[in-house]
Parts: sequence; C-alpha cells; structure tokens
Amino acid sequence: MTERAEPDVPAPPGAQPAVDVAAPPAEQVGVEVIAPGELAPDEEVAPEQAGAEQGGAEAVGSRRRSRWRTVRRTAAAVAGVLALYYLVTLWLVYRTGNTDQARPVDAIVVMGAAQYDGRPSPLLASRLDHVVELWQQGLAPLIITTGANQPGDRFTEAEASADYLVDRGVPADAIVQVGGGTSYGSLSEARDALRTRGLQSVLLVSDPYHSLRIRMISQELGLTAYVSPTRTSPEHGGTVFWREVKEAAGISVARIIGFDRLLQITG
Repeated sequence: MTERAEPDVPAPPGAQPAVDVAAPPAEQVGVEVIAPGELAPDEEVAPEQAGAEQGGAEAVGSRRRSRWRTVRRTAAAVAGVLALYYLVTLWLVYRTGNTDQARPVDAIVVMGAAQYDGRPSPLLASRLDHVVELWQQGLAPLIITTGANQPGDRFTEAEASADYLVDRGVPADAIVQVGGGTSYGSLSEARDALRTRGLQSVLLVSDPYHSLRIRMISQELGLTAYVSPTRTSPEHGGTVFWREVKEAAGISVARIIGFDRLLQITG
C-alpha cells in the first residue's frame, strides 16, 4: 500500500518552534573547547602579576643562598681560629722545649721513663744526667724522682732513677721517690711531698717536647714551676716532631678543660 504524505499543519499562533534534540557537537558549530587548566584567550596573566611571582621566588632563593653563605663563612672562621690556636700551641711546645729556665728552687723534679730491671733506659738516663749537672750547680737541696712500674717489674722508675743518681754522687737523703703512672699523677704526688715539707717552687727536667705540658700541669696543681730540658735525649728528627704534634694537640684541649679533666676522658 502506498503511504500518503501528511500535509503540513501550520503551527497555532504563539507556539514556540520545536527544537531538534539531536544538535550537532560544539566543534561543528564553531564553539572553542578549552581543556582543563588552560586559560581562555581573555584570561591571560597580566605582566605585572607574572613579574611579582617571579620576583617572590627569586627572593626566597636569595635568602636561602644567603643563609648557606653565612653558615659556610662561620664554619670557615671557626676552623681558621682553631687552626691558628693549634699552631700557636705547637710553637709554644717547641719554644718551651728550647728554653732553659734553670734557677735556684726548692726542688728538682725529674720525670720518669722506661727502666729495665733497675737500669734506666737511654731516654731516662739522659734526663738523670742533666739532673746531676743541676745538682752540682747547687740549684736545689732536694731531688724528686717520679714514676711507677709496669706489671712484673721489680723496680719503679723512681727507684731506678734514685739509684742512678746515688751512683753519681747525689746523697740518698737528698732524694725523695714518688710514684705515678702518668705525668699528672707523678706531679700530683710530687706536689704532695713538697707540701709536707713546706716547699713550693720546682725545676722540672724532662725531654724538650714534654716541657710545656709538665710546666702547665705543675702550675695547675698550684706549684711555681720552671723547666730545664735535657739536651742529650736519644730522640731526634721526625720522632721529636711527631711527639711535638701530639703534645700540642693534648695541650690545646687541656688548656680549655684542664689537664685533670683531659686525663679522666683519655684515661
């Protein structure tokens, strides 16, 4: 059967025209689609705003760099001061070791060193020979020998030193022996022996590199101390320099915290 076309019926007056719900996509009608995050053409950032944001970021970065420069400069300054402090101490170790302060005192104190079954080592013997010279000059009426012994030893360093001095003409009744396993311990015992006799001033005998430390320890213990290092020590060259380097390190710390405290820390 053949369909007949429906005749067009005119719309009543005032009616709205029908809308075709199948409208074409926006792209087909010339509407610009903006992706999320993009700016519309009329939403461009003003140059003044962009410049302000960039300037703020640069300011933050500049402050950070300034802080790091301050930290680095402070660290460098502290390191420089510590290095200078150490070098000055090292120079004092050398200078004191090359100074002879021999003069009349209440007692001569000789620092102990290794001994072998009552016989002083060459290092200790060089110190004792210098003590004999000072004794013969009449610089003190009393000599204090120092030093304990190692496990298994029959003699202490103080005993070996006293016997050595007696064999070279020093009266036995002019010698006082004290122990001590460290320089601080030996000088502390020497101080106690002096105080019981009402004595105060001492002339310290040891190796040159050792002289500044024992003088400072004696002063810390309340003694009036001078040094007269031996000039015949068997130690020379690089060995002496290395000992001076270590002495300067220890003294640098001890001048701040005290020798007693340093001994407690290092044992």
